[in-house]
Amino acid sequence: MTEIYIPDGAEESEGLRRTTHLAVSAHQDDTEIMAYPGILDCYGKPDNYFSAIVTADGAGSPRRGDYALMSDGEMAAVRITEQKRAADVGKYSSLVLLGRPSCEIRNPSLSGITDEYVRLLLVMRPRVVYTHALTDRHDTHVAVALRLIAALRRLPADKRPSVLYGCEVWRDLDWLTGKERVAFDVSARPGLARALLTVYDSQIAGGKRYDTAALGRRAAHATFSESHACDGASALSLAMDMTPLMSGGDPAEYASAAVMRFAGDVCDRIRRLS
Repeated sequence: MTEIYIPDGAEESEGLRRTTHLAVSAHQDDTEIMAYPGILDCYGKPDNYFSAIVTADGAGSPRRGDYALMSDGEMAAVRITEQKRAADVGKYSSLVLLGRPSCEIRNPSLSGITDEYVRLLLVMRPRVVYTHALTDRHDTHVAVALRLIAALRRLPADKRPSVLYGCEVWRDLDWLTGKERVAFDVSARPGLARALLTVYDSQIAGGKRYDTAALGRRAAHATFSESHACDGASALSLAMDMTPLMSGGDPAEYASAAVMRFAGDVCDRIRRLS
């Protein structure tokens, strides 16, 4: 059942309509891991508004400690509360919780989620959209990206966003070569970056340290991005530019081409130095 939360108390229609940057994610906390560049671009800015669509219900997350004996329904309720708290911390314009089971998201024969994305995109009309990279190794993440691409293709060309970024969660993107690799400097507001991740106590206490892992990955990208230059940032977030896929093309071929360019880069270096 879809729930819409507007952190600043504005009218629901206004909270959706003023969106300029949008994250479309699978699970609670995916947005804060992968779309921090968008949150940062909008935080405290008078003309930029960040919103998030969270697709899954979160009922299947791992749990232990205080959460070990919770039912799936109880766990889903906890994760919704945490996601709303993150929206408050990040000053989101709107948060849309679709509450769909993961098995429905992964089923390509069901069109309901794509239909819902179309409806929301036509209202929100974001300029920038962040979602999961096609090379992610989590099935539900890739399914969300594919359903979103299908939805974007159903929009009139003049109502599509300007850019579509596929972001890191369950696979890094430092291997990308060429123009499809995008690096965002997310050095600013480190306290905000940490606060957005530490609201997810159910995950941290449950044994998944997404807070330290995500922040560590951003710091590692900043240092290892250039071998012959001093660090220009303290944190980088990487994304795959998937903008061309809004207009057509096979997503599998698009991802495969990126992988082949990486393979070519590795082989060329070895041959050159042998």
